[in-house]
Amino acid sequence: MTCSRVACVLASAIWVIAALPASAECVSFSDAHQHIGKTHCVSGTVFNIKEGTKGVTFLDFCENFDTCPFTVVVFPDDLKHVGDVRHLKGRAIEVSGTIQDYDGRAEIILRRPRQLGKDAALVPPLPKSYDVERRGKYSPGKFKYPKVAKKTHHKRGRGVGIEDPSESQ
Repeated sequence: MTCSRVACVLASAIWVIAALPASAECVSFSDAHQHIGKTHCVSGTVFNIKEGTKGVTFLDFCENFDTCPFTVVVFPDDLKHVGDVRHLKGRAIEVSGTIQDYDGRAEIILRRPRQLGKDAALVPPLPKSYDVERRGKYSPGKFKYPKVAKKTHHKRGRGVGIEDPSESQ
């Protein structure tokens, strides 16, 4: 099949535009608060990865978490699906999802690796010994012998009647 020169150039231009990465649609993490409630792509460099209480993991894009306008949150149950996000520290990433407001800060909840797009290849699966609740500090515990049941001693002796035998005479 042949095409006219104009048609071929037009088809090539459409193919090039379709092949462009989604980064053209991504907004900077500093502008994410302007897109709250929308599903969008946010880009930035992961400055720090912090593990909070109960196994929640935070990907911070600023040196100071308290003043940063955006964060990515990974809950423990989702961490099993996403993988070891600790490998993203210091890397420029793009994450897609619904931008939400939480305590005056924009955030995306990372639930699946496909939200990272091409950056998902940077995230290896969690090690099998990684305990999400204990953040990798797995211990099978220490062996303790079971407690020995205490023996109960019942007082045995001559039973005492209700009436005193000395009074019945």
